[in-house]
Amino acid sequence: MVVTMNLHCGNHVLQALQVLQVKMCDKGTFECKRDCKSREQDRSEEYRVTISNSVAMEVENMPKDNAGASNMEVENGNQEQVAAAAATGEGENNDELLVAVLIDELQNDDMQIRLNSMKKLTTIAKALGPERTIRELVPYLSEFVDDEDDILVVLSEQLGDLPDCVGGSENAHVLLVPLETLSGIEEAVVRDRAVESMKKIVKVLNKSQLETHMAPLVKRLATGKWFTSRVSSSSLFEIVYSSLAQKDQDEMRQLFVKLCEDDTPMVRRAACQQLGKFASVIDYKHVMSEIVPSMSKLTKDAQDSVRLRTVENCVMVANLLKPEDREAKILPAIYALCKDKSWRVRYMVADKFPSLTEAAGEEKKNRHEMINIFVQLLQDGEAEVRTAAAQKIAEVAQLAGEKLTTDKLMRPIEALAKDESQYTRAALASVIMSLANCAPKQVVLEQLLPQFLQLLKDEDPEVRLKIISKLESVNNVIGVELLAQSLLPAVDDLARDKKWRIRLAILKYVPLLGRKLGASMFEKHLCKQCVDWLKDSVWKIRMVAAENLKEVAEIFEAKWTYTNLVPEVKALSEHKKPSYRMSAVYAINYLAQAMGNDGVVKELMPLIDTLSKDKVANIRFTLAKKLSHIAKFMGKSAVDDQIKPILSKMAEDSDKDVVYFAQESYANILNPPKEVNEEKKQS
Repeated sequence: MVVTMNLHCGNHVLQALQVLQVKMCDKGTFECKRDCKSREQDRSEEYRVTISNSVAMEVENMPKDNAGASNMEVENGNQEQVAAAAATGEGENNDELLVAVLIDELQNDDMQIRLNSMKKLTTIAKALGPERTIRELVPYLSEFVDDEDDILVVLSEQLGDLPDCVGGSENAHVLLVPLETLSGIEEAVVRDRAVESMKKIVKVLNKSQLETHMAPLVKRLATGKWFTSRVSSSSLFEIVYSSLAQKDQDEMRQLFVKLCEDDTPMVRRAACQQLGKFASVIDYKHVMSEIVPSMSKLTKDAQDSVRLRTVENCVMVANLLKPEDREAKILPAIYALCKDKSWRVRYMVADKFPSLTEAAGEEKKNRHEMINIFVQLLQDGEAEVRTAAAQKIAEVAQLAGEKLTTDKLMRPIEALAKDESQYTRAALASVIMSLANCAPKQVVLEQLLPQFLQLLKDEDPEVRLKIISKLESVNNVIGVELLAQSLLPAVDDLARDKKWRIRLAILKYVPLLGRKLGASMFEKHLCKQCVDWLKDSVWKIRMVAAENLKEVAEIFEAKWTYTNLVPEVKALSEHKKPSYRMSAVYAINYLAQAMGNDGVVKELMPLIDTLSKDKVANIRFTLAKKLSHIAKFMGKSAVDDQIKPILSKMAEDSDKDVVYFAQESYANILNPPKEVNEEKKQS
């Protein structure tokens, strides 16, 4: 534990040290302007005392007139005793000192000091004990609401952790007093933290306490003069409702309905956000008579920020209702939201449309109507709405079935593939091939495949990349021959894109392409590109390209690797550009993992020997670092005969870094580390 205080009097410092049984190691003269009977000089000094179980006590003299500092330390033998005394609050003097610490820090002009002190509330409360925390600390905090928002946020959070410090569930309700005040603060973050802390406290209260303390609190907040308290109250109804008597439950529902009809849009928005959760704890009769009508009114609210929050409520409430009631009460609200004049509401509808479709029920009539509405969203005048709807096409098609998908969705998909918004086309590209399982194969080949090929040739690289990211689904639909014919030109373009992040993204799909295309086709179309990535101007791309060589070598046979990859790496190791030779070092490191002992000895050791003598020191010491890793994939005799001699020579290098890493690798080979983070080792 660490306790820090600012004392404005040297005599107070000495008194504090005496209480905590410490001695002054370097005595000095302390004077103070106030609370001292005698003064030698008229000056003000401030002392900062820190008590810790791991460091000595210090008193930092911080004079306003640049006076000298004095240091104090806890005797070694008393250090743990002091920390324990401060932590447990033994003795009245210690309690008084800790209270003085809190009050003094909270009144400091420096906000950071006040903030640090506020974070210690739990520690201080434990030191004071339950009785004094209830009698002194909580009342003080109840008045401590006129401060910076950052401090009030911490206070709101800390209060939720104090139930054990006030004696558990028996007295936890006393913490609701300051939290009630904080829940009416103007800053939303403070209110949210206060509400979360109240929810924590409610979990430890019994039914009687909820009726006596929590229910009246919710009522006061819900009827408060300021909208901030009414906003906070909306989140508390669901947590107290089930524990109340019938009379109180009736009053709670009436209050919530009033919040849904409040004059302030922020209050209606908050109530709307909680309506579905509150409905889940109310009996069916009152959901139908009170909650559903309120929700219907909210779907027609003048503020779109309120209406868009009713979309999710429609789903939650619909799941609570019987089919006949759902069709009569919820479907009209869903239909109204789907055709809302605000694009923000329609966007939310598009984003939640699969859930809304399920909520509408499986009846044929309802399902047809929902698909018709979805088609309208796909053709919406706002690009954001079309994009959100396009992302949900596959999910909606699953619910629609093959016939509706074929009859209703194929034509809008064709239009989306040519949409003027690149984001809409990218959204479609990410899901288009998932539709293959939702339509007959003939329809897929005749109507869906042309849109896929068009997106594959899109002018925007992000669109093409989205298509390639779904390669698994693509291959299952169109087969490897058509895949190669259609996909490889797009891969080639992306591999040369000006944006390095695009090149990096396509690079990550190379192993998957290798598995789908096969050795011969990969060799013909992509093998050279794999090596070209090792020459890229961006370091990250070169590293991922080197790592890809390992996966490609594992996919194909060793003979293929010896024939197609090793010669290319050898050419890099002999290139005049140092960056190319450095790429060769990383490529060798990864290939060794796939090729094993025989492959390393036969194919890679000559390259390693050449690079160990490279004229650039960075290349030599990078190789030295990698050799201990390469040695793991070789037999003991090969390591003794080939790796160790190279490291021994490098240990005599003229460059000290080469010498250091050569010696380190040699030591790691002799005594391998027990735990090695391979990712860190590679980096």
